[in-house]
Amino acid sequence: MKIDDPKPRWLRDLSRFLPLKSQFVLTGNVRDLQVQEIGGILTPGRLDTVIAAEMRVAGYADIIVFNPLSGFAVVEPVDGGSSDPDEVLRRLGLTSSQGRAAAGIDLLSATLERLVQLDGAPMALIVDFASRLVVRNDALAPPEHNLFTRALVLSQTAQARPVGPSRGPLFNSVLWIVDKEGDLPDWLTIDNPRLRHIPVSAPDRAARRALAPQLLRGLPGARNLSAEALAEAEDELVDGTEGLLLVDLNAITQLARSEKVPATEIADAIRRYKVGVTEDAWKKIERDKVRQGQALIARRVIGQDHAVTHMLDIVKRATTGLSGSKRGGRPRGVAFLAGPTGVGKTELAKTVTELLFGDESAYIRFDMSEFSAEHADQRLIGAPPGYVGYDVGGELTNAIREKPFSVVLFDEIEKAHPRILDKFLQILDDGVLTSGRGDRVYFSEALIVFTSNLGIYTTDAMGTRVANVTPADRFEDVRARVRAEIDAHFKLVLNRPEILNRIGENIIVFDFIRPDVAEQIFEVMVQAVVSNAADAGYTLTLAPEAKAALKGLCIEDLSNGGRGIRNKIESHLINPLARALFDTDGQGGFVIVGLDSGPVTTLHLEPMA
Repeated sequence: MKIDDPKPRWLRDLSRFLPLKSQFVLTGNVRDLQVQEIGGILTPGRLDTVIAAEMRVAGYADIIVFNPLSGFAVVEPVDGGSSDPDEVLRRLGLTSSQGRAAAGIDLLSATLERLVQLDGAPMALIVDFASRLVVRNDALAPPEHNLFTRALVLSQTAQARPVGPSRGPLFNSVLWIVDKEGDLPDWLTIDNPRLRHIPVSAPDRAARRALAPQLLRGLPGARNLSAEALAEAEDELVDGTEGLLLVDLNAITQLARSEKVPATEIADAIRRYKVGVTEDAWKKIERDKVRQGQALIARRVIGQDHAVTHMLDIVKRATTGLSGSKRGGRPRGVAFLAGPTGVGKTELAKTVTELLFGDESAYIRFDMSEFSAEHADQRLIGAPPGYVGYDVGGELTNAIREKPFSVVLFDEIEKAHPRILDKFLQILDDGVLTSGRGDRVYFSEALIVFTSNLGIYTTDAMGTRVANVTPADRFEDVRARVRAEIDAHFKLVLNRPEILNRIGENIIVFDFIRPDVAEQIFEVMVQAVVSNAADAGYTLTLAPEAKAALKGLCIEDLSNGGRGIRNKIESHLINPLARALFDTDGQGGFVIVGLDSGPVTTLHLEPMA
């Protein structure tokens, strides 16, 4: 669609076939507004109004619209000058009052025949909400069967007659507006040479561009903007409404007017319309906290400085609004955290959540091992109509609707069924998911984090699972091999390279827990145990010999990373300490002077002097 040719394709097709077909079925985007030209200005209009205007240009005198609730009415021309509505309806044998006649399927059936056989200037009947005329398509009630049988016969017997100076032929046409073509009986629509199916497509970028100037004109401050500033606002409206309908664009500008959002901030009105929140939580994030984030995160994610820096870069892009394209409302940021188990991937996501929103539990986490079945995507977005759980909705779509400003963590993404990856592609590409209930849920304010153990192990020629990287490898080699294995998995195994393309350079590979880092983690965890004991009323210290022996037990095997160190501390310090303190008579100070590390570790405590 071009600006100088505002007619959409479906409308041009309708105009082209008016002399050739007696009936039409319009499906698809029929509940949206359409582009119409009034006095040289492009504005949004209702479907029936746009159809009526086109048919009048073609030579039709009057256009009547019927729907099951309001009955019959004459579509008034946008520029006035129509026939008397009551007189038009009376010509069809209808009893009219104030330009309207009663509804009823039997009345519609009789009116169809009178319309098709009527002499004089051509007329058209638009049957709106025709899908609601049928209760069960495979078992028509007698009035329904009578209506569509009459429509079928009339479609074949209708005669076109010459109209206007060019003497072009036109029928008294019938237009059925339905949600989908299958809503009408197949024997009416299939293999009917006198009936034309016309799909009405969703608006494209050109349609949104055509309406943008008129929609922005009424916003505060729009009339005083320079041509350059107005063009920038139009670009923001067009780019930010990718995938939306024209009725959504109209609603966005109405929202902007009611909440006094200036034209220069139309992007804010789009955000409010999508997520339903007036305040932008990303603008309220304390920048000083983010600036100090390196030190804050490094206290909890130890030995992964490169990963912390990269993650903070993503956060800063999200906070400043520089993350990705404006078009389509993609997520604020995306990170793919890969590496061995127990190295801090999930901990980093938690810490970033606390940094942004003040509460590490505020993130939304999905363990993707629970979504390995083929139809597990229904848990995320909700079951379709007619299936169990339809009324509950999806876990992911419900969570984002409730908390649009959030960190969403998909843990161990490689364990998800490949079918779910298509949903992730939709999130990364369009920033939107459609729930099983048909609601659009937007991820434009969310930070998406994936974690994965891909690349740590691989399969050899015999099909045996072997280590792809080990703690003995240099980090540069670890990163290269893990990245290569991730690329191979998505490109060769899953055949979904486009997911990697959407993630881009935001694949962050974590290093193994090296011995020097393990010692730091050990010190932090032991200190946490001592602090917890102090909170319980016990003062503890570890003698150097006991601490050295404990460290040797806890960091001798680093295959499970920091999580393995925590498990060892629980086994060799917390459990035996709890046994020893339980046997004491009260609170006080103790020195751990030694330990026996047999099948069950035992601590030797002495009272403080």
